[in-house]
Amino acid sequence: MMKEAIFTMKLESDLRDAFMAEAKAAHRPASQVVRDLMRDFVQRQREAREYNDFLRRKVEVARASVRAGRGRSNEEVEAEAAEWRAEMLRNVGESDT
Repeated sequence: MMKEAIFTMKLESDLRDAFMAEAKAAHRPASQVVRDLMRDFVQRQREAREYNDFLRRKVEVARASVRAGRGRSNEEVEAEAAEWRAEMLRNVGESDT
């Protein structure tokens, strides 16, 4: 990939020195390490944004479902889960005999 941009930044000299030393110890050019860090940051930010958008859509679908009367109360969900757990425990008890 052709490099066309220059990125200048200010940082503490001790941080720069430590970074340069670690890049040298890793046998990698400091500029390549910075590019890798930038790529990783961009990727993580995109993934986080996509996940947040996904959650936002799911919440809106759930809210629309509740507004349309298709939701269930917490009590209904808990009762169904209790019945399911009891049935599973009965099945486990039957398989032990």
